[in-house]
Amino acid sequence: MARRYDSRTTIFSPEGRLYQVEYAMEAIGHAGTCLGIRTPDGIVLAAEKRNMNKLLDEVDFSEKIYKLHENMACSVAGITSDANVLTNELRLISQRYLLQYGEPIPCEQLVTMLCDLKQAYTQFGGKRPFGVSILYIGWDKHYGYQLYQSDPSGNYSGWKATCIGSNSAAAVSILKQDYKEDMEIKAAIMLAMKVMSKTLDVTKLAADKIELAVLSRGQGKTSLRILPEKEVTGYITLHEKEEAKAEEEKKKEKDGKASSSK
Repeated sequence: MARRYDSRTTIFSPEGRLYQVEYAMEAIGHAGTCLGIRTPDGIVLAAEKRNMNKLLDEVDFSEKIYKLHENMACSVAGITSDANVLTNELRLISQRYLLQYGEPIPCEQLVTMLCDLKQAYTQFGGKRPFGVSILYIGWDKHYGYQLYQSDPSGNYSGWKATCIGSNSAAAVSILKQDYKEDMEIKAAIMLAMKVMSKTLDVTKLAADKIELAVLSRGQGKTSLRILPEKEVTGYITLHEKEEAKAEEEKKKEKDGKASSSK
C-alpha cells in the first residue's frame, strides 16, 4: 500500500501519513544510542561510538558530539553526512545572531530555527527529510540549563532526560525509573553508564565504545568537557562495582526469603 504514496515527500497517504518522514525515523532507530540527562549543576551527554576499525587514524575531536557555540552542543543519531550539514547550519545561525545582537543565541530559538529548515524538507518536492535526530544541550540566561530533542519531521521538545537511536524505548524506561531532578553530575554520569550497559549490544562496556561530555558553568562561563578515555574507564569500573554489589544484595535477600519460607 505504501508504494503508491512514498515516492514523494509531499504526498500524504489516505491515513494522513508521510512515509518518507517515517522511513527517516526508521533509519534513526538503527543508529547509535545518544542520551542526555539534565541536572541542576549541568547536563551529561553520552553517545555510542560504532566506528571501531583499528585502521582509522586517531583524531582529537569527538565523533558524535559537536560544539555549536560557547553555550551549546549537540549529539546526533542517524546519517552522519546529514548531521554534518545540519551542525554547520546550526553554527552559522549562532554566529549570525552573535554578530547581529552581540550575545549568544537563546537555546530554544536556535532549535526552532533549525527545525523550520527540517520541516521545509518534508514539504517541498525534490528534497528528502534529513535522516537525523539531534539532542541539543545548552545554557542561556533566560531558562538556565536546557535539553531538547528534534526529529526529521521538524518537531522538537524539551526534556529532563531522554534518549535517541537504537533501543531508545528501553533507555527512556530506565531513565523514568531512576532519574531524580536534584541529582548531581556524578550521579547523572553513573545513570548514563547504567543505561548504556543495559541498552548497548555489547557484553561489556568499554571506553572506546562510549563518548561522554559534560556541559557546566563556572566563573560566569559555560564549558563543554569531553571526558578522556581514562576518566570514562574509571566511571565504567565504578559502575561495574555498584552492579556487582547490587547483585550480591539481591542474592542475599533471595536466600533470606528462601530460608524463612522453609
